[in-house]
Amino acid sequence: MIAVTQPPSRTASTARTAHVVLWAFLAANLVIIALMLATPVRPAYNAFVAVGRILGMHLAFAMALQLLLIARLPFLDRRVGMDKLTTWHRWTGFTIFWLALLHPTFVLLGYAKLDKISFFAQIPNLARQLPVLLGMTAVVLIVIVAATSVRIARKRLSYEIWHALHLVVYVIVTLGIVHQIYEGSAFKSNVFTQVYWWGLWAFAILALLIGRFLLPLLRNARHQLRVAAVVPESDDTVSVYLTGQHLERLDARAGQFFLWRFLGHNPWWQVNPWSLSAAPDGRSLRLTAKGIGTTSAGLRNLAIGTRVFAEGPYGAFTAAQRATGKTLLIAGGIGVTPIRALLEDDRLAGDIVVLYRTRTQRDAVLLGEMQNLAAVRGARLHLLTGRTGPGNEPFSPEGLVALVPDVTERDVFVCGPAAMTDAVLRTLRTLKVPARQRHAETFRLAS
Repeated sequence: MIAVTQPPSRTASTARTAHVVLWAFLAANLVIIALMLATPVRPAYNAFVAVGRILGMHLAFAMALQLLLIARLPFLDRRVGMDKLTTWHRWTGFTIFWLALLHPTFVLLGYAKLDKISFFAQIPNLARQLPVLLGMTAVVLIVIVAATSVRIARKRLSYEIWHALHLVVYVIVTLGIVHQIYEGSAFKSNVFTQVYWWGLWAFAILALLIGRFLLPLLRNARHQLRVAAVVPESDDTVSVYLTGQHLERLDARAGQFFLWRFLGHNPWWQVNPWSLSAAPDGRSLRLTAKGIGTTSAGLRNLAIGTRVFAEGPYGAFTAAQRATGKTLLIAGGIGVTPIRALLEDDRLAGDIVVLYRTRTQRDAVLLGEMQNLAAVRGARLHLLTGRTGPGNEPFSPEGLVALVPDVTERDVFVCGPAAMTDAVLRTLRTLKVPARQRHAETFRLAS
């Protein structure tokens, strides 16, 4: 097979464009907010209140920005990728957390100084005003959401419970908007500032409604997905085949994932992100899941004909992201699903090496399919088994170079357990593999 070297990826160029647009949007809004704060409709009573006002404006802007990050708009998802958007969502969330604590703290300090009473005595005074009480309620909810997002807490929660708790974000936004209507002052300086401020919020809310509700409803009305077959792959892993209408117009790509709801199988508010485990062919879709949570463990009991509501496709973990003509695919455990789909994708041309990491050969789900595809594509497939430790560290810098000497010349796609993925990415950075050649699917999902 002749290796094909691609010209600079058009997708990479559009990704840079998306980054520029996002940073320009952020910078322009921060400048406008600074100008608004410089010309308030009424001066602050003291320095504490002034600082509280500044923090409040930036808190409100961060909340509007958060709506855009969780809107799952195709423009951003296809160019930036859900993983990176979710990282930004996480950092924006913790920024909101600290601003939500500091904003009322400084306001309370300012009014306590003005009224010559203690900080804690001022809390019930301001809480008697309904708009302030709504703002305080929003702060409490923000603290709860932030607490469940800390890694140690996140590990103890099932995906379904974590996702349900994060639906509180919509309540927080509603409370925040009502609070701004009554308490906001910096954006009420003139007609322009009011049009700008509410235009910003209208844009964010409209983006959310389109990305999270309108597009999924339209796509599902068009495609009418149903379960066509359920095939056990091992004792704890199952593949679900789906058919529908006009699937050739779905524009799904190998390596992408959907958010799946199986009607009657799990509650409407529960969704699960599973990758396609086969390259879309315009006639059917396939996902393969390991029985970890309640929903995934029960997939083998799905009835044929079950209606499926799917959001997506999402993710930039696709062949379109390649910057070179050679590829290294690295899979760990059930993370083999998007890797298997990529191996099947004809757009992944050129020299391909596959590393499949499992505890034992028996744990290697879809191994037979991977071997067949590797033979057809002329790819080199290595099954790496055993416990990681001295003498068996395939993803250390030395271990990876031994397996793939030209790794720095390849695009590397990795999907697997978090610890494995992090180890691979650290090694790639150590080996100075360019960032544009590193592609990871970690299933982090902005709620």
